[in-house]
Amino acid sequence: MAYTQLEPINKGVLARLTDCLLCRWSCRSCLLWCWECCFPPSDEEVEILGPFPAQTPSWLVNECVDEKDTYTGVTHVDAMAIPQDSIPTRRRSSSEMSRSTFSLVQQLSSLDARRPSSPLVDVKPIEFWAMGPRKEVIQPLRRPQPPADDYFRKLEPRLYSLDSSGDDVDSLTDEEILLRYQLGMLHFSTQYDLINGHLGVRVIEARDLPPPLTCDGARQDMAHSNPYVKISLLPDHKNSRQTGVKRKTQNPVFEERFTFDLLFLEAQRRTLLLSVVDFDKFSRHCVIGKVALPLSEVDLVKGGHWWKALVPSSQNEVELGELLLSLNYLPSAGRLNVDIIRAKQLLQTDMCQGSDPFVKVQLVTGLKLVKTKKTSCMKGTIDPFYNESFSFRVPHEDLSEVSLVFTVYGHNMKSSNDFVGRIVIGQFSTGPPETSHWRHLLASQRTPVEQWHSLRSRAECDRVSPASLEVT
Repeated sequence: MAYTQLEPINKGVLARLTDCLLCRWSCRSCLLWCWECCFPPSDEEVEILGPFPAQTPSWLVNECVDEKDTYTGVTHVDAMAIPQDSIPTRRRSSSEMSRSTFSLVQQLSSLDARRPSSPLVDVKPIEFWAMGPRKEVIQPLRRPQPPADDYFRKLEPRLYSLDSSGDDVDSLTDEEILLRYQLGMLHFSTQYDLINGHLGVRVIEARDLPPPLTCDGARQDMAHSNPYVKISLLPDHKNSRQTGVKRKTQNPVFEERFTFDLLFLEAQRRTLLLSVVDFDKFSRHCVIGKVALPLSEVDLVKGGHWWKALVPSSQNEVELGELLLSLNYLPSAGRLNVDIIRAKQLLQTDMCQGSDPFVKVQLVTGLKLVKTKKTSCMKGTIDPFYNESFSFRVPHEDLSEVSLVFTVYGHNMKSSNDFVGRIVIGQFSTGPPETSHWRHLLASQRTPVEQWHSLRSRAECDRVSPASLEVT
């Protein structure tokens, strides 16, 4: 009797174990079968746009349940209502296996539904194209503009008035310039010679030049100027020309021609600068006014004549000229050799014959004048060629204390010589160019060092160089 009672129980236990194993196998196969039915395989690649939630998709559960329910006609409730004792000892049929599989799926979905829903990931803002060459244009932030009244209060009307010194004279006509500055007018002409390859400039005359000023700034009605014209082709200030001086007149007639050797294309890049200067032997030459004419704005081959009003010049004084020097030191012989080669565009000291310039060279050791030498005098020129050499005995141990003072004078037979300009090279140099020349001499002994120097006034040299105070 006991045997007959235990047999159904054992069969029931074995059936449940078998059912559990078969359920796991059938559940996996069912899911694969559903996936293959709903999404047949294709050769196209699937692009994953972002992470998906870990829960089972609802569409997968619903489609599997609906499809299997239509095949079997049995719901989940019917399957749970079948008593376990009525299960036969033999293996369950395929329909029963499917029913148990779907019941497990339903239970899993019900458990997932009871859990708090995981946050959904919005993959739309994830821009995978941001790494490409195409970039989004970022509009700059616009600052709020101040009111119109506040903006115009910041403007200074005096800067925009006609009396402003910074006004552009290029926008004014010759009549307006003449009325404003009252510096007179200049008559000149230009023409380029294609056959000979040079630019010709003719200075004809000037009209209504202002009289000179006295020391107190008041004009002298009875005084007259001694004008001359200086011609330059900017940006080259060095290669300039100048007319003769016309004595005591405010309406000088020059009628002088000058030529500049340069190519036609180069001439079109230059600006013709004509400066009218008042000659004063006993003081500094004063620039009355200037005229600037860009040669690119005129027909150089055809040429032309112009009357131009003079405008004020920022250069209150004319340049004193330049001096070309060569220095060489021989340490074995203890000799300092000085070559005075040439000078150009020296300040004119004689109204009739130009100038008669010569150069005085003075050796100063420490603050003591040791030796004085001078060149020959060149008659009637402001561009003299000297090519004269001088030698001074300087021991090597005294070289660091030596100063060379170069002074250009205009020879005058009736009175003392006229001072033109000066520079100092050596221990007490008068400027950076002179200091650079001396350093090159010390660095390259036995080798001549050549350099151009701009002459300075006596007052400037006395202010910066003690050696200038020791010479006459």
